[in-house]
Amino acid sequence: MAEKEKQVDLKTVIADLEKVCAEKPENVIAHHQLGLVYRQVGQVDKAIAALERALELDEHSVESMINLGAILFDRGEIDRALALNEKALAISPNMAEAHVNIGLIRQRQGMVDEAIKSYDRAIQIDPNLLTAWINLTSAYTMNQQDEKAVEAARQAVTLEPDSSMARNNLAVALYFNGEYQEAKTNADKAADLGYPVDPRFLEALEQKLAG
Repeated sequence: MAEKEKQVDLKTVIADLEKVCAEKPENVIAHHQLGLVYRQVGQVDKAIAALERALELDEHSVESMINLGAILFDRGEIDRALALNEKALAISPNMAEAHVNIGLIRQRQGMVDEAIKSYDRAIQIDPNLLTAWINLTSAYTMNQQDEKAVEAARQAVTLEPDSSMARNNLAVALYFNGEYQEAKTNADKAADLGYPVDPRFLEALEQKLAG
């Protein structure tokens, strides 16, 4: 579908959901879905308002908490994002996405060991959650646990061979583990899939291969 057609479709979806919310203001699902679509089209303030309204209507809506937390994390409102994800876990302890989000927050705060624990918990709950493996790879790399980073990265690529981020993370993990040729293969694959591979990383990799 062309990008223009997609935008038109999303405008239609927004209009339909806005109508539902106006006609049925107590409809939690409509407000939640409207928040997600607003976020998709970059209307962040409206997305926050819609998700906050969903939570006013249903304070136990863990999906709204997680999605609102993700938006706030992107905006740098770390404390609010953490509080929402912790509240979601208090209601639903096996919500893997919330554990991943808390891991991201801890990683942003430099608490890498805590981040790894959160990602591990997410994987225990859902071993096929790609984002958990991708983020675990970067956390292990930050912690200079290079062999574990490679293991996590390989698991991510096994789950989704065409994930450009998983391929890039595998390339970086392999580089730090001294496996330069395979790192180059995966960096090239990541670039082919559209990932903006850091030119400085590629230069360092080429130097290792040449040396």
